[in-house]
Amino acid sequence: MDIRKNIEEMSLNGWPALQTVLYDGWLLRFADGYTKRSNSINAIYGHTLALDDKIKRCEEMYRERDLATVFKITPFSKPKELDNRLDEQGYIMFDHTTVKTASLRDLVEPMNSEAGSVSKVGEAINPKIKIVITTEPTSFWLDAVAVMQGLNEHQRETTRRMMSDQPLRKAFAVLLEDRKPVACGAVVIEQGWAGLYDIVTEPASRGLGYGEQLTRQLLMWAKENGADNAYLLVVTGNVAASRLYDKFGFKYSYDYWYRVKKTTE
Repeated sequence: MDIRKNIEEMSLNGWPALQTVLYDGWLLRFADGYTKRSNSINAIYGHTLALDDKIKRCEEMYRERDLATVFKITPFSKPKELDNRLDEQGYIMFDHTTVKTASLRDLVEPMNSEAGSVSKVGEAINPKIKIVITTEPTSFWLDAVAVMQGLNEHQRETTRRMMSDQPLRKAFAVLLEDRKPVACGAVVIEQGWAGLYDIVTEPASRGLGYGEQLTRQLLMWAKENGADNAYLLVVTGNVAASRLYDKFGFKYSYDYWYRVKKTTE
């Protein structure tokens, strides 16, 4: 199997939906409307039906749930003409994203950083800096994510449901400075690969090295728990995030984007 397609599968597992319908080789994912990753059509496993009829049926299924019909287009989308057909039908492209990968072989514990150093989980060399890592999405982690990502209560609960039922090995981290959460994120391990998700630093604390320290600690946890490589998804054009991940040796693997039906309202 093309390792890129394997990564694509793992990324679907890493950030799961609440329900998935397999329809003629397409995965229709539903999660009460929270995140396009978990509420989109992933056309990666085949195609036999008439394409226009199949698209129409997908639209009906999402409309029945009061959701926009969103397609995720990857190098593995089937049939190959899907992207062009959606374009012809008025689907607009958005959120062009790059998938990057890195080896964890040479990853080492941080010695120094602008944000201080953490020698072990919860044990800070700089007493003002502490990182809390858990293997379940605790209320503490969910609260931090909700504040930093601007989630409402419904979205927070959807995140809890998705990640609590996640059967893969995973970890959730919050970085604190003077007991205040300043960065958070998650990592999910599958087949020796660690996927990074929801890496975010609160706006007032950006540019101080917190994102780098959080990322390193999550990757260290993953390495210690059997991961040899890592992948992540970053919106094309997010220069600050790409600069951070470049420090860990992440390199380009492939692109994907979404298409959503343009409305006339």
